[in-house]
Amino acid sequence: MKLFYYLNNFLLNIYPSCLFPRYKKKLEDQFSGEAEAIQRRVDYYCKLVKPVQLNSNAESRATNYKLRDKSAYYYDLKQYLYYFPKSFKFCYYFGDHVAIESCPTLYKARPTEGSNQNSVLFKLDKLRHFRFIEDTLPFHAKKNMAVFRGRVTQKHRIRFMDAMFDHPLVDAGQSNVSEANPDWQQPFMSVEEQLQYKFLICLEGNDVASNLKWAMSSNSIVVTPKMRYETWFMEGALEPGVHFIQVEDDWSDFEEKIRYYLNNPSESEDILRNAHKHVAQFKNAKLEDLVCIKTLEKYFAISQQL
Repeated sequence: MKLFYYLNNFLLNIYPSCLFPRYKKKLEDQFSGEAEAIQRRVDYYCKLVKPVQLNSNAESRATNYKLRDKSAYYYDLKQYLYYFPKSFKFCYYFGDHVAIESCPTLYKARPTEGSNQNSVLFKLDKLRHFRFIEDTLPFHAKKNMAVFRGRVTQKHRIRFMDAMFDHPLVDAGQSNVSEANPDWQQPFMSVEEQLQYKFLICLEGNDVASNLKWAMSSNSIVVTPKMRYETWFMEGALEPGVHFIQVEDDWSDFEEKIRYYLNNPSESEDILRNAHKHVAQFKNAKLEDLVCIKTLEKYFAISQQL
């Protein structure tokens, strides 16, 4: 997959420029019946409504937009810059740090709350984050437990392990070495093995939980404290009790919530249906292309370049 990804980005450099507007027009015609839904997503990612001026840090593809590091981020953005003049300027940040800049800036993630409109969400680092699965094991056939495997370095992840390690309803394990709590380190567990459990614990890291996308495409239910960050996946649009199970930050209501959904399988199936419906809008590659193009189009229009 990575080989195809980098090969495709290499070929984009040699495509005739006239092909890009043709492909855009083809996509617009193909998805003309979904124009309103597409615009809702575009407006979610780019919340700006009034014209703005970019600051002196803005770059353009014609001048200093070069591959320095974070190659996946670089190519994820560049493949859609071809649809616009090389002279168009933009501000961007590549990495896991979350901040709100004074200038409208393209980001992978932003806070779900507060005045976050200057962080314009874009689909960055997508090979790592946008991975969906086909889960053939139905919810009712899975273990009546939750599972977690992942690195434990941040305070909120340590708090989870403190509260839930050795809980009878949780198989929790730390993937990195733990000198303070060596018993927390557990053997590697593949995605296929994790799918044997009815509930998947998704914990935010530096920004969003990296396992959230594939977990929500499975037949297991996501369990997480309140989400504080969002990406192209629109985590801020997810509703507790509708798309996932939300627990308190100290995990004090975890057992109560899990037992409730174990005893009410029809409500569990409702959550799964809603989660799969949310995931479905990201599975059409051509539709994703159009939403990416339209998001940049709005960004350049708001910054008075279109």
